[in-house]
Amino acid sequence: MKDAEIHQAMAILTEAVAVNGWVTPAVTIVATQDRDPFKVLISCILSLRTRDQVTAETSARLFALADTPEKLSRLSLEQVETAIYPAGFYRVKAQQILDISRQIAEEHGGRVPDELDELLKFKGVGRKTANLVLTLGYAKAGICVDTHVHRICNRWGYLKTRTPEETELALRAKLPPEYWIVINDLLVTFGQNQCTPVSPRCSSCPLYQLCDRAGVIKFR
Repeated sequence: MKDAEIHQAMAILTEAVAVNGWVTPAVTIVATQDRDPFKVLISCILSLRTRDQVTAETSARLFALADTPEKLSRLSLEQVETAIYPAGFYRVKAQQILDISRQIAEEHGGRVPDELDELLKFKGVGRKTANLVLTLGYAKAGICVDTHVHRICNRWGYLKTRTPEETELALRAKLPPEYWIVINDLLVTFGQNQCTPVSPRCSSCPLYQLCDRAGVIKFR
């Protein structure tokens, strides 16, 4: 994919998501309900190694018990574990969620930081989660890169990077700003439904003519 073709690719993807009715990622659904950075942060933590449906269900149960850092920090570990089961690594996540909630309540006046470096200080919060909080919670400039974004940008031939971290930096340098916030949602849904990790559906892909199919060995 040539650099200039990214505009065409993003337009095609936007239409494909709408036409096919591909499901919006769970964290984005949480964010669009009330644009609460705290809920975005906690939902994103729950989403790691967890299916979207489980993320949505466990987030709803947890926020029904407590929907602010102050309220959540007063819950017991057992209450949080029960609410977020069966999210992946739910015991580890329960402790992490409690620790972060207490930090936000005690050290940040109950407000989730809106700076990348501050968010990265929370134990267990990586660049993907931090960028999601910035983009979905605060509508600030940021690029969230998960495995789908990293894989697809390289499969297209738009980038040649080895890690998600390298992909984020490369996209910051070349991706037009108007796509920074939306690229994660578009490529996650595209990656789950069309451009799958193994045996992607290339024969029916609306981006077939633009894609280099780098590294693709087997496809449908």
